[in-house]
Amino acid sequence: MAPDRLSARQLNRATLARQSLLARGGGTVLSTVEHLVGLQAQAPFPPYFGLWSRLSAFRPEDLARLILDRGVVRIAVMRGTVHLVSAADCRILRPLMQPTYERLLRTNTLYGKALRDLDFAEVARVARELLDGRPMTTNELGPLLAQRFPGTEPAALAHAARSLLPLVQLPPRGVWGRSGQPVCSTAEEWLGAPLEARPSIEDVVLRYFAAFGPATVADAQAWSGLTRLGEVVERLGPRLREFTDEQGRRLYDPPDAPRPDPDTPAPVRYLAPFDNLLLSYADRTRVLSDDDRRVVFTQNGIIRGTILVGGLVRGQWDIARRRGTAILAVTPFRPLSKKDASALAAEGRRLLRFAEPGAQTHEVDIAAVS
Repeated sequence: MAPDRLSARQLNRATLARQSLLARGGGTVLSTVEHLVGLQAQAPFPPYFGLWSRLSAFRPEDLARLILDRGVVRIAVMRGTVHLVSAADCRILRPLMQPTYERLLRTNTLYGKALRDLDFAEVARVARELLDGRPMTTNELGPLLAQRFPGTEPAALAHAARSLLPLVQLPPRGVWGRSGQPVCSTAEEWLGAPLEARPSIEDVVLRYFAAFGPATVADAQAWSGLTRLGEVVERLGPRLREFTDEQGRRLYDPPDAPRPDPDTPAPVRYLAPFDNLLLSYADRTRVLSDDDRRVVFTQNGIIRGTILVGGLVRGQWDIARRRGTAILAVTPFRPLSKKDASALAAEGRRLLRFAEPGAQTHEVDIAAVS
């Protein structure tokens, strides 16, 4: 029997349902972070906005407490970028993603030549020895490594250490309302437990489809940064149901995952900067058109907050502060209906009360589009 075909609208609504963007979820912060297999966190505070958009009663202190108590950690995992993941997932994901870091060490255009002749195992051993009981920034670690590996620039050695070791960024980095440099320790020392010796890539790929599916093998590879996941999907066999999209590409999904009626209304939502909804697919058109992607994804790697209207990215947002007033500036990509503009304004005021509770006044400025 041929797989069922999913329309673009069906695919969009299924994705939004998995992401708690059709209706905010009522789960805990930790369970949501684990369901999403982490949140992109290369900047300190986007995870807070990502959880606010997905949970019905999210408070910043709920996540901050988990960071301070080591229930969640900031560590580079998928795609070689920093994510906020649970302590349990850190121990699973970091060893699974190691091939990505080894590939980046070989291909890095900035440091690859400087590191070419080094014994990586020895660099890892020395870096771990230096970090033992002494957390430090990579700017501090690099010169210390250079004393042991003379002739190699400190920045290159620090990059190697970040790739070879599971370095966790310690609080106050990432704690709401606080600031701090990314001071690092190894995950094993910070969590007081070793990484998983034999983590299951099958379980992680299944979790990807549960949180982001239905999706293709290419999507799973774009999300993780890993290759040859087609072999993993084959091994999953009956644990996945197959579909096709409008282009005839094969999609995979857990059999009991939610796939709502395509006519289900999609409320307006404010997505966090760097939201994984936009970063976890080879083909992002289920939520973001190719033309709009060229605006959202800037050349310097910054991905600003975006708005969802009708389930699709339809603009960007940013918050400015001026003389006691917090201003949410919304820049639509195309004209909005009065109903959508009103909903964005109401949701925007909620966002400002969350992000800027100390402001004397809150203003939502939705730019006109001709």
